[in-house]
Amino acid sequence: MTEEILVNFTPQETRVAVMQQGVVQELHIERTASRGLVGNVYLGRICRILPGMQSAFVDVGLERTAFLHVADIWQPREHAQDRSPERPIEKILAEGQSIVVQVVKDPIGTKGARLSTQISIAGRMLVYLPQEKHIGISQRIEDEAEREILRERITRLVPPDEPGGFIVRTMAENASDAEFATDIAYLRKIWSDIREKSRVSAPPSVLYQELSLGQRVLRDFVNPETSRIVIDSRENFQKLTAFADEYTPAVRSLLDHYTGQRPLFDLHGVEEEIQKALARRVDLKSGGYLIIDQTEAMTTIDVNTGGFVGVRNFDDTIFKTNLEAAVTIARQLRLRNLGGIIIVDFIDMENDEHKHAVLDEFNKALARDHTRLTVNGFTQLGLVEMTRKRTRESLAHVLCQPCPTCGGRGEVKTARTVAYEILRELLREARQFNAREYRVLAGPAVVDLFLDEESQALAMLSDFIGKPVSLQSEPSYSPEQYDIVLM
Repeated sequence: MTEEILVNFTPQETRVAVMQQGVVQELHIERTASRGLVGNVYLGRICRILPGMQSAFVDVGLERTAFLHVADIWQPREHAQDRSPERPIEKILAEGQSIVVQVVKDPIGTKGARLSTQISIAGRMLVYLPQEKHIGISQRIEDEAEREILRERITRLVPPDEPGGFIVRTMAENASDAEFATDIAYLRKIWSDIREKSRVSAPPSVLYQELSLGQRVLRDFVNPETSRIVIDSRENFQKLTAFADEYTPAVRSLLDHYTGQRPLFDLHGVEEEIQKALARRVDLKSGGYLIIDQTEAMTTIDVNTGGFVGVRNFDDTIFKTNLEAAVTIARQLRLRNLGGIIIVDFIDMENDEHKHAVLDEFNKALARDHTRLTVNGFTQLGLVEMTRKRTRESLAHVLCQPCPTCGGRGEVKTARTVAYEILRELLREARQFNAREYRVLAGPAVVDLFLDEESQALAMLSDFIGKPVSLQSEPSYSPEQYDIVLM
């Protein structure tokens, strides 16, 4: 299945759409004001050690202190088979100490960035591990003979007296020795620069910044199925061409400068897909639909038949809806970049063969996803539990913010509920303050309710406190907002 990568540049942000057969499969957005941090290397300072959690908070110069767990602290071992227990974090680190760390997970929600002291620097063909010595091969290269050949080739290119190890990336299967040698020299130079900066800098400071999204497209996104990379900015086309000439020459021929009048994302329907990817409901071609709810703890996906009345019988209707939903859900996970725990509630199926077929179709569709995930199959309640690695914010969290009216609940109090809160608040105010009059400022719906159905309740309260109560409609107020002014 051929793949196209569309890259839209503006001064404020870079947007990348991965297309397969004309359909958007992945969206990546990087804003100039808030670039992702994964891969960045910092010289930080230990602010606080928490022995109970075996963790430390590290100041690396970000808005929130970052988080380092003892399991993410690199500790040298005498042998690869060494399984000695990890030393407690209070024996390894001290408050105020300077430390070189790398971000492995972006800040998400209220959580700070997750750190590791095991540094890894990604190149086009290889990942450099300066603290290790072994040669590893990507798990996506499954042929054992091919894995062994690649390991021997890298071992020949790396002198035994030089420090550091390497992991061979998936796209290196057909790489030449010259390309490997170029990558090795490039990665060693970056590590040398990081070490030099760490010696002369004071914490907190940035030692190495990960490539921009446009450059990462050339390094990470391209695979054997990629037919072209379309770029809509002449300046950035020239920059990426120069980058490709120096670091990824095999990709150079795929670059294509788009010069049309119509915006690139409009031409390929990407703008419309972005709007759909922010919606809670996803319609299926059969007439069924999905409801996707993203919460702090997990994401839930509910499958419904909707208007699909189907074919011969109801079981077949359910089966066909679930099959279509399995493919759509796999695409939506990539499109929306949903991570963490994911629960899928397929429509209940009595037939075990149908269950296996739906699960097989789901796993087949998920196989195109480059993010690490696990699928645990159907539970006793008929739910499919899965996890998808989360290293950056979801699309909705990048593009949206919680509703200021409902605070992210997705619903607001009724006018009657707010009216009753106002009555209780008036009573509290009357007992604390001796005002001549109380004026209620509220939204039009609440004021209308007090003037109509709840007028008697307001009059009774006014009589009870012995003070007049006036109303003032404020169209700019949200449904739950009100103020009580003492006159």
